[in-house]
Amino acid sequence: MIKKTLVAISLGALMLTASGGDIQAKTLKVQASSKAGDWAHRFMTDNYAPKLGAMTYGNVKIDVLPTKAVVPHRETIDAVANGILDGDLNAVSYFSGRDAAFAIIGDLIAGYDTVDQVRTFCNHAGGKEILQKLYDKYTKGQVHVVGCGPYAKEAFVSTIPINTVAEMEGVKVRSPEGLAAEVFRRAGAAPVSLPFSEVYTALEKKVIDAADASAHVNNHASGMYKVAKFPIYPGIHSMAVLQFIVNKKVWDKLGPEGQTALEVWYAAAYDAMRREADLQDRKIAAEQKAGGDITVIDWSKEERAKFRKIAVGAWEDFAKKSPLAQEALDAHVKYMKSVGLLN
Repeated sequence: MIKKTLVAISLGALMLTASGGDIQAKTLKVQASSKAGDWAHRFMTDNYAPKLGAMTYGNVKIDVLPTKAVVPHRETIDAVANGILDGDLNAVSYFSGRDAAFAIIGDLIAGYDTVDQVRTFCNHAGGKEILQKLYDKYTKGQVHVVGCGPYAKEAFVSTIPINTVAEMEGVKVRSPEGLAAEVFRRAGAAPVSLPFSEVYTALEKKVIDAADASAHVNNHASGMYKVAKFPIYPGIHSMAVLQFIVNKKVWDKLGPEGQTALEVWYAAAYDAMRREADLQDRKIAAEQKAGGDITVIDWSKEERAKFRKIAVGAWEDFAKKSPLAQEALDAHVKYMKSVGLLN
């Protein structure tokens, strides 16, 4: 069913581009947030990068590069604005040091239950528009936002059982600095700042008890569950929003047909990755439950609501740091109330 849907989408794009020659030939050099060996990166390069060329009769192609291939991961927006990169598929929260709004848009810790909710917020409830405002401000209009949204909810990696918010007390949690660390701190945990590359060793040597890491499928591929036997799945904390931005001059030169093809390709690619990641996550969790060596913990709705209530205070404090951060949080809250996540 998924394949049929994607074929239909692709055929629709082909019909849009069938009149042909109005699209200027271009291979987009785009840097992603994923490492070369990651499941997510392989999915994009092996399965979906080739489809853009097919959709446009070879006029628009995309070369998806791994993180840090051209520039450090926190410098991609400058590289895109200046034409060093044509675009990025990067985590929005990486840029929260420039404006707190990037943190609010990029990963509203403990806010949402499902990936679909966040993608709906991004693409239909104001998220994409606020992200464009940020880039208009910080790149002087040199960047176009094609889209945004997560492909998976992260599973929480833990060496000890954590069944409730109360059991977070005193737990040493690897966490990104900023909003995530503040939420964990308010829940009673002790946040520790470590690069992702050091998480496995830190868990193994008991430098940390738990970690804000990645999607269940990525954690599994990285071997995390060899040392962390008590994952919380579905996760309780993070759904990192990835952006797709393109240099504005490059975007304009693509023309209406090339732009439409790129938008359709992006939507189809991330919808397929979301679905595949969910299937992989569920399969891994089922195997872990059946195996008996790993205890998969699923927090109740009540505990998730308690954690969200704690997080709200941190969101509100971060939102005070800039007008766009406040606008972003207001948009989140309005949408979350409309779908019953907040009263």
